[in-house]
Amino acid sequence: MTDGVDRQLLILYATETGTAQEIADRIARECRRAYFQCRVCSMGTYSPEDLISESFVLFVVATTGSGAEPRAMTPLWNLLLRSDLPRDLFEDLDFCVFGLGDSAYERFCWPAKKLSRRLLYLGAHEVCPRGEGDDQHRLGLDGALEPWMEQLLETLLLSYPLDPEVGELRPLGKPPPRITTADVTSASDTLEPYEADSNYFDVTVRCNRRITAESWFQDVRHFELVSDRDIRYDPGDVAVIHPTIIDAEVDNFMLMMGWANVADVPFSISHSMLDQTLPNCVPRVSTLRILFTYHLDFNAVPRRSFFRALRHFTTDDMERERLDEFLSPEGADELYEYCQLVKRTICEILSEFRSARIPRDYIFDVFPPLRPRQFSIASSVKRHPREIHLCVAIVKYRTKLKIPRRGVCTSYLAGLKPGDKFRITVEKGLIKLPDDPHTPVICVGPGTGVAPMRAVIEDRIDAGSNATTLYFGCRSKLKDHHYGPEWEAYAERKHITYRVAFSRDGPEGAKRIYVQDLLQKDKDSVWDLLGNQRGILIISGSSNKMPAAVRGAVANIAEDCGKMLKEDALKFVNEMEREGRLIEECWS
Repeated sequence: MTDGVDRQLLILYATETGTAQEIADRIARECRRAYFQCRVCSMGTYSPEDLISESFVLFVVATTGSGAEPRAMTPLWNLLLRSDLPRDLFEDLDFCVFGLGDSAYERFCWPAKKLSRRLLYLGAHEVCPRGEGDDQHRLGLDGALEPWMEQLLETLLLSYPLDPEVGELRPLGKPPPRITTADVTSASDTLEPYEADSNYFDVTVRCNRRITAESWFQDVRHFELVSDRDIRYDPGDVAVIHPTIIDAEVDNFMLMMGWANVADVPFSISHSMLDQTLPNCVPRVSTLRILFTYHLDFNAVPRRSFFRALRHFTTDDMERERLDEFLSPEGADELYEYCQLVKRTICEILSEFRSARIPRDYIFDVFPPLRPRQFSIASSVKRHPREIHLCVAIVKYRTKLKIPRRGVCTSYLAGLKPGDKFRITVEKGLIKLPDDPHTPVICVGPGTGVAPMRAVIEDRIDAGSNATTLYFGCRSKLKDHHYGPEWEAYAERKHITYRVAFSRDGPEGAKRIYVQDLLQKDKDSVWDLLGNQRGILIISGSSNKMPAAVRGAVANIAEDCGKMLKEDALKFVNEMEREGRLIEECWS
């Protein structure tokens, strides 16, 4: 019917939270309508050197922090930046890019834009204009994704026309499930996840200590995890922890879904639709209880695609009508108010759509993966061999409906006791320290952003450095001054220079002081370290307003102390980033 050789498409995604992976799967389903056979692959597992042999690649790229690429994209991006690559390297490559971002940030969809420009520079052909999904759109990312996918299909049919006997696109409808299941007589030894994954290793909890005041609204913990084997990691690397849903929650969910009597029935799992991804380490044989304890997330606040999938399995006319309203362009605001605004979970939604009967084969299509969480390591392995320390804010809040919410992974961590064991792995971070320990480093890490700075400071002190400056910010010296005694002791011994802003400790009505204000106050010394001595600036913490405010402060200092025009001061900051002298380790 179609020329299978010509209808191959590689979809590479780079994600931190899983959204880009979900969109890559969705694009693959759409391309299936045009009889394309898609391979969907994470950039983190794809060999960058293989790109030269591809003929058609579609990239789905998220944006992290305030404009950085996801970690999974870094190896490919570093290869593409090599200065010795010929301008016609990818002359035989067709490509297109869909970026994910938030237009509230200055560098909106920045990694996607950079990737598109670089591939064009190296001779590749962009067959469909870049798409840019915006979280600020009233339809969310779908506001840009759906029209872009229509444009993509039109482009594919022009460049890769269907044979006359096929005629037109496959019709829309319920897609086939990505897995097929079958009952088995007994469970194998593969029920427990991550046991066979050599990247994961066992750690034992030695310390789980609250480091904020008991009366403080936020519970921040210091964890010390000990391994019985040697561990290697660098300052800025992250610990990856896969949470487990507590038994009582899983029991209640099984009961609500009508699965209580079959929750422990083992069945085989076959990956049948290979253009759709599965979570890592899904066992070949499992049970519903195991899958919803370790692999699938029924506590997530769902995206719009969940309601689209749910529509296929709902039989009540009124419920289907309500879902149709949610999924219409006119119902976007209603869906936002029903779901995202009040952070209604999948479990709570299913309790209202009682007619939904989700077949076992479709559970990976309806429920999002229970994703591992990343936490910056707060220790140097040189000082703490076989140990990993973490500084973690335990997520607890109430929704607008006054329903208490708890973070899945941080609640799991908070419940750990000394002696408890679990599995963990380590991934590379974004921080790279200078080889010379005497090169100045300015660390800006308010709140739990101080976690990787603790690793940096321990590593540099043990290397004989006294050229590190820490800017820390919190609300109160007595309430949330994370590791305050450590910093003060280091400063007293001249190992570091320590500057701290307590934003709520000032007199009533006084202007609140933040880390960017301290940088401005110290403008002469900051310029000496960054401008004259060409030191390094590391920013870590929440990617709300802080990173941009710190960059703005540095630009102001360059303008003032470096006697630059405003435009040149901004270029100075951007040049620092290009040279690796400005590093952001920030999260949403």
